[in-house]
Amino acid sequence: MNGLTFLDPGMLRHEMMLQEAVAIPDGTGGHDEEWREVAVVFALIEPIRGNSFFAAGQRHEAVTHKVTLRHRDDVKSGMRFLRLGRALMITDLHDPDESGRYLVANVREEVR
Repeated sequence: MNGLTFLDPGMLRHEMMLQEAVAIPDGTGGHDEEWREVAVVFALIEPIRGNSFFAAGQRHEAVTHKVTLRHRDDVKSGMRFLRLGRALMITDLHDPDESGRYLVANVREEVR
């Protein structure tokens, strides 16, 4: 979808929760991380590739996707989409045709 000029709105059919991480003090000088809902969005999810790697004595699977949604000013890298128990971490964002209509988020889903 590079150079996106038209997208059928019916393709934005995957309902997902947009979440951001919030640091919660743990009472001992550190913090715990908690995810807070920002919005419910509808998007197009497209798988790009999968990767398997070995780290810390375990095999890990990483699946990468592209998520297209209507433009929002509050979406940033480091946030995540949650869909049906799957967490898709936003690694970077861009406006594919610089029109302010859509955002394309490259995301990473880690499967353990």
